Amino acid sequence: MNFTTRAIHVGQDYRAETGSVIPPIYATSTFATGNPGKFDYTRSGNPNFRNLQATLAALENAQHCTVYSSGVASITAIVANLSTGDLILSEENIYGATYRLFEKVLRRWGVKIKYANLANPANYNLIEQLKPAMVWLESPTNPMLKILDIAAISKAAHSVGSTVVVDNTFASSFLQRPLDLGADLSQLSTTKYTNGHSDCLGGAVCSNSADWQDKLLFSQKALGLNPSPFDAWLVSRGAKTEALRMERHSSNALELASRLEQTKGIKMVRYPFLKSHPQHELARKQMSAGSGMFIADLGKGYDETLQFLKRLNLFTQAESLGGVESLVAHPASMTHASIPPTERAAVGITDGLVRFSAGIEDVEDLWHDIAQALGL
Repeated sequence: MNFTTRAIHVGQDYRAETGSVIPPIYATSTFATGNPGKFDYTRSGNPNFRNLQATLAALENAQHCTVYSSGVASITAIVANLSTGDLILSEENIYGATYRLFEKVLRRWGVKIKYANLANPANYNLIEQLKPAMVWLESPTNPMLKILDIAAISKAAHSVGSTVVVDNTFASSFLQRPLDLGADLSQLSTTKYTNGHSDCLGGAVCSNSADWQDKLLFSQKALGLNPSPFDAWLVSRGAKTEALRMERHSSNALELASRLEQTKGIKMVRYPFLKSHPQHELARKQMSAGSGMFIADLGKGYDETLQFLKRLNLFTQAESLGGVESLVAHPASMTHASIPPTERAAVGITDGLVRFSAGIEDVEDLWHDIAQALGL
């Protein structure tokens, strides 16, 4: 079955008793011992979790999937398997909450973190030199939309026994499948494009390793990282339309980024499927479309940029992304405020940088909103 069919027909168990077309929400904490599904307590398993796990594994071309209460919970489930003295080699431009977890929690546990520009192949030699326990990637990155060569980095990492993790949130399962490119773990904030409706939180990790699946299930149970049955059910519902939404998100983002790039006074626009993107060819090789995220440096100061955001009507200023509605964020004051200013500047996060999440509204209405906010 192709993606759109799998999204609708895989993960539909626990409905035979009633004939319900959609599996119900199992809003229960406890199960009687000896039941056919071998459930005991929702923290360690629930029919809604298993359905969603089956769906996401199918969409990511994975053998296994474990779901969590949020994207950060899924990150926590992975890194909880590291030991004191282990080293993470991480792409330098990562999600602010990932950076905070690495710096404020993992370092206290004695885990070492080294950041590098992994969009530059010249830095792949760090993998051989450092022999990290884990190589942490985002592609596209948040917010700079750098594209990393997952296949090449995975090959280098596996030569020294490193585990490769790819945060696939910005791309989505529909546009990119990291495991097919050689990664060991594909991590998602299902809050974003998988669910797509900005009404629940969720996270997931997919793999082809039975060993990692055991570890990730243990993290779910032992650390209390499980989602609620209702949130798992909502993500299952959202995944059914992921393909259709991603096609519209991508076409809208490409059109808006193209127009903005041609607008006088705009310092920089970046979108993976624009020819001006530094890794444009790699993006087209790894992804089937460019997704719904694009960024623009308006060439304005901090306060002036915030005023632009306030003039927008259809783009709601908010930290999230991937919903059917369009959102806009100012990374320097929002998603990446926890990162020191010098480090933000080093990766290109200026005071004038704006991150757009293109929704699925009419693209002409979205463009008119941006144009009026710019005073065009």
